[in-house]
Amino acid sequence: MGKNKEFGREILIIGLLSVLEHPEDTDRLLTTLSQYFGPIRTHTPRQLFQWTDYYNNEMGLPIWRSYIEFENLIDPSLLATIKLTTNEIEKRFSEEGRRRVNLDPGLLAPGRFVLATTKDRAHRLVLKDGIYAELTLIFEKKAFHALPWTYPDWASEPVRLLLAGWRKRIFASRN
Repeated sequence: MGKNKEFGREILIIGLLSVLEHPEDTDRLLTTLSQYFGPIRTHTPRQLFQWTDYYNNEMGLPIWRSYIEFENLIDPSLLATIKLTTNEIEKRFSEEGRRRVNLDPGLLAPGRFVLATTKDRAHRLVLKDGIYAELTLIFEKKAFHALPWTYPDWASEPVRLLLAGWRKRIFASRN
């Protein structure tokens, strides 16, 4: 018979899509995120988001992509609660019913990267309160690998290398 064990702590990552024009708006967003999820360890430079036009009508252009790594390792069973919180933050930063930020929280573990989502698909697992988990990347043979459904920006080599570098911190915290 198996024995229940406490989950290992994981790194909270948020993929940020933003049309915020003023640095003070971005600073306010980052302050809000850190109030909920703890100190931000890394916020990557923003790059023009050109992977899809899915968000263009709602958010407008230009859309910028960046990634946020949080300092504190967290209990992975909190992923659904984190997604519900990021949904509320998105609403807070919306204008006239249009999102100005899109926050995609995920958890980085030694063997995987998982994103939280509100969209049900065959490859997603139910968490709670209308939130699903998607296995987005797997780590094997010393690298992250995309799956057939992985969004192209998360599947890109620069992002996979970024996450692989951040992943090393999990092992350092366990020693």
